[in-house]
Amino acid sequence: MGSGGLELPPGDEGHEGNSADVPPGTVSLARPMETTSIGPELDWDADAWREVRTRAQRAGRAYIWLNLVEQRLRAVVAAVLRPIYEPVHGDEWVIAAAGPAGQEWVQRAVAVREVSRRKGYLLDPADDNVLSFLTLPQLRELMVQHWPCFEPYVDDRRDVELALDELEVTRNVVSRNRALSEAVLNQAERASARLLDALGAGGDVPSARRLPVDAVEDLVGDRYADVVAVHPDRVRLLRQFPAEDIFGGARRLDAVGIGLNLLVQNFSGRRLVRLAEAGCRVRLLFLNPASSAVKRRERELGMKRGELSRAVEMNILHMRRVRSRLRDPDAFQIQVYDETPRFSAYLVDGDGADGVAVVQSYLRRSRGMEAPVLVLRNGSRVVKSSEKDEGVDSGLFPTYREEFETTWVDSRPVS
Repeated sequence: MGSGGLELPPGDEGHEGNSADVPPGTVSLARPMETTSIGPELDWDADAWREVRTRAQRAGRAYIWLNLVEQRLRAVVAAVLRPIYEPVHGDEWVIAAAGPAGQEWVQRAVAVREVSRRKGYLLDPADDNVLSFLTLPQLRELMVQHWPCFEPYVDDRRDVELALDELEVTRNVVSRNRALSEAVLNQAERASARLLDALGAGGDVPSARRLPVDAVEDLVGDRYADVVAVHPDRVRLLRQFPAEDIFGGARRLDAVGIGLNLLVQNFSGRRLVRLAEAGCRVRLLFLNPASSAVKRRERELGMKRGELSRAVEMNILHMRRVRSRLRDPDAFQIQVYDETPRFSAYLVDGDGADGVAVVQSYLRRSRGMEAPVLVLRNGSRVVKSSEKDEGVDSGLFPTYREEFETTWVDSRPVS
């Protein structure tokens, strides 16, 4: 007997839910489905996981940029407006600066601050102020309202507003955890970099002109020593980092490898002449085309006998022609070594903190064009994870620079 006074039928086959023999006054219960699962499929397949990971990666990168911009804009607003309003209004200087036009949103920020206080969301006492609870559009409104105060520090108001307009789409997408397209992410990164530069917080890394500092590198780059990019092969390297960006404007260029194709075949002799005439000091280390190491490398790659040595000879001859056109040939040195080649390395401005290096290891069955590529930035440091250990380790750049210098000492000049 059920709770409602109705009799439940027995579970035998003669009294199934669709049977005509069910006595009056009973409630029919359908038998459970004999399938392995009921309801929607909850598991994600490989494509779904790939999609959500892509979304998370893009949103993470965008969040880092937005966080940097918001912190910088908040600091600029505080530096400019606090000395004006705080002497008169004290801790309520932000409310006074907002004025009647911003009364609604500033009161909302005050309310959120009070709720955060009661619930213990303020983990850092430095954030216990109204300014920390203003959003990016509200910080922008403060800046626009008081533009004459900011004008001496910011070159172009229109550039700042356009960059903030471009970021608004990304901010809305990230705050609501919706899909962010690659095009919008790229636009947000460019706008953020432009805005940070306009607000006087551009990258302070000297090599940023040659290899722009990425927001993720700036924050978590210590996890990867001084490796700032990894490419599966040289083709993909040159798509994102053309030879002109690598070598153009260099004041010092040291290169070691077998045939140095990345330089010889992708950077014209005319550009090398102009580079050297502008004061760049060049040192090139080729593998001796007559050495036994070339023959071993030919066998590894399955090349015809003498094929690799002729290619190296042609590259050396091309560099000799470049050197012959210079007023100061000593600024353009070419040497050969006889040791087993282990890697190729192009060290641009490697004697300073603004150096960049492109490094490839020689694999037994892969040509240089097919080998993975590391891009290094000199001057980076690996921060120790333990707070007690205040020391730092240098990255990979000095290792390859030392290898180059050691090989250079043991090599012979090409006349």
